[in-house]
Amino acid sequence: MTAAILRFRPLLPQDQAFLWDVLHVALWDPPPAPLRPRGILAHPDVRIYAEGWGRAGDVGVVALAGPDEEPAGAAWMRLVPDGAGLAWVDERTPQLGIALLPPFQRKGHGEPLLRAALDAARAHGHAQVSLTVHPENPAIALYERCGFRKSGLRRTYHLMIATP
Repeated sequence: MTAAILRFRPLLPQDQAFLWDVLHVALWDPPPAPLRPRGILAHPDVRIYAEGWGRAGDVGVVALAGPDEEPAGAAWMRLVPDGAGLAWVDERTPQLGIALLPPFQRKGHGEPLLRAALDAARAHGHAQVSLTVHPENPAIALYERCGFRKSGLRRTYHLMIATP
């Protein structure tokens, strides 16, 4: 289905299986690379972003499309302690992940999804949000339109920070 996204709702603990799906899509590599093997989700450096979703401080939104409100993607953020995570800035800055499922990509849905996530971050009192992005990922332009600014490099990935 490629219908327009109609609305957003909070990402809830019962969305855990869907969160694993979108996290898998979010692990972007430049074409022609395919998606990484799904087993990457078990790696400690990856699972920290989704495991046990719904704990204190977790904030996210699900994009819903079409009349059946089919989940099309999500943007989520989590405070990760002790310097963990590629986008770690400090104990108060959540690290953001975002992905749309392939049928919904490159249709203009990313910007409303990211803006909804930043609205949720603001509503939860976050002063800033961070992410990392591969330097060849065309989503960098989207992140910049939504207020993210490059702040350094982490293992060749751009660290970007926004004030919601």
